[in-house]
Amino acid sequence: MSAISIGQAVILGVVEGVTEFLPVSSTGHLKITEGLMDIPVDDKSVVAFTAVIQVGAIAAVLVYFFKDIVRIVTAWGRGLRNREERYHHDYKFAWWVIYATIPIVIVGLAAKPLIEGPLASLWVVAGSLIVGSGLMWAADQMGRHKRGEEDTTFKDAMLVGSSQILALLFPGFSRSGATMSTGLILDLNRVAATRLSFFLGIPALTGAGLYELKDAVGAGVDVTPLIVGTVVSFVVAYASIAWLLKFVAKHTFNAFVIYRIIIGILLFALLGTGILSA
Repeated sequence: MSAISIGQAVILGVVEGVTEFLPVSSTGHLKITEGLMDIPVDDKSVVAFTAVIQVGAIAAVLVYFFKDIVRIVTAWGRGLRNREERYHHDYKFAWWVIYATIPIVIVGLAAKPLIEGPLASLWVVAGSLIVGSGLMWAADQMGRHKRGEEDTTFKDAMLVGSSQILALLFPGFSRSGATMSTGLILDLNRVAATRLSFFLGIPALTGAGLYELKDAVGAGVDVTPLIVGTVVSFVVAYASIAWLLKFVAKHTFNAFVIYRIIIGILLFALLGTGILSA
């Protein structure tokens, strides 16, 4: 019997869709939600389920940025055939995304027992939410916001891509928060940092979801809840992406910083009083 019901899959799909690309930690919110619904956060089938429904969110990115992705992939294909085309920024950017994904793949495979074990604790989530908030606030203050998407370099892609490891090892840190903060520290403007975060998340999140699919089904999660959670995640994530890009164009990340600190403190309180189990 599945460890996750259809109703729970809908709730988790909504949480995943809303939080995957906002810098508030989707993993953290999913683990909190699972804890409130008495779903064991360290159960292998549950860990796999949450990774799979991320594919719905990443599919929303593919649809939302379809024209951009086609342009980049087309430029990459032309560059493979024609040396002169290899000076085009889109051709180089395609390779940067590939290279920038390698660090998180290596760490993800090497640290899988830790990620699914001790580091899955809600105590880690609570601490990471607060620590990550400090980094995000500092990055927003330090960054000069003077570089656009066309100014990104190989160094930017590698540093931003590698920062995803923080969220992988410390659920609650937020993949989006880590990548956006790194982009801001590198003086990218908020929209450029956000878009770079989206593009670098495509291979990492898609790979994680497909890799965990066999474990999710094999560990006892029915296919139906998986499909439901993934579809709900897609619809909600699409709306979340559209909202976020409009928001960062005119606002700082302070609202997310304050929200994360509040959630982190609340989570510490729930764990400390025994209302939630780590």
